[in-house]
Amino acid sequence: MKFALKMKRFSRDEDGAVTVDWVVLTAAIVGLAVVAFNTIGSGTEDLISGIASDLSSVSTD
Repeated sequence: MKFALKMKRFSRDEDGAVTVDWVVLTAAIVGLAVVAFNTIGSGTEDLISGIASDLSSVSTD
């Protein structure tokens, strides 16, 4: 409970140093999200190409 209260106070504090902290934290979160999406995207492309090749090799006779 204390952590949640601290985060609530932290988010409401608008002093200059806290604003800089928020900018840095937000940039880090956005950077991690970009890396995660790129990783997931490349894995998805590999999976799609594998599924496409499997489906193209299936005969419909």
